[in-house]
Amino acid sequence: MFHREGQKIILITFFIVCAIILVSQFYIDLPWLRWILQIAAIIFLILILQFFRNPTRRANKTFDEILAPVDGKVVVIEEVEETEYFKDKRRQVSIFMSPTNVHVTRYPASGSVKFSKYHPGKYLVAWHPKSSTENERTTVVIRTPKFGDILYRQIAGALARRIVNYAEEGESVQQGEDAGFIKFGSRVDLFLPLDCAVTVKLNQKVVGAKTCIAAVVKKDEEGEITY
Repeated sequence: MFHREGQKIILITFFIVCAIILVSQFYIDLPWLRWILQIAAIIFLILILQFFRNPTRRANKTFDEILAPVDGKVVVIEEVEETEYFKDKRRQVSIFMSPTNVHVTRYPASGSVKFSKYHPGKYLVAWHPKSSTENERTTVVIRTPKFGDILYRQIAGALARRIVNYAEEGESVQQGEDAGFIKFGSRVDLFLPLDCAVTVKLNQKVVGAKTCIAAVVKKDEEGEITY
């Protein structure tokens, strides 16, 4: 299954690759050059298919957990001042996506969209500390039953030139469903309440709609903290 943002690109690429193969087969006499062109065209098509893939993911929906919105590697876990929406301290978890990761963004929690805004900006490398506030990005806030308001931010990287965001203010969204798409290397920041339990570690690889990023803190009968 492929992401809808890439279906037109995939179709165009397929026809271009077919044309290159046919033209080289009948009009290039040098066998080695013909093979190089045909193999390069096929490899390019495979890369396009790989980049726009959208594997089906069925999330085990729960109000007690925040799931990873994207595939990638956790590069930031820290307490920060979130200045755009909350204007107070939040726990930030950032996930970096390389060009080989699935680039579909999925809703990390079920709830209602309270805020959705696009910001034009720079194209610093996605792991740069200032990319969260200076790069092209979208900010989405979801009001959830257990965590209150949570914020996720899609951030374009050095190669990305387009962010797709489906979240619209006022609509209800479901955990794990498609929320958008970011082209090429990029990252997503999550801003969560300070009293939640972060369940991932730095440099951990996560899977969108599958890996638990944070959980509601609970206490058992003996007063021990669990989640």
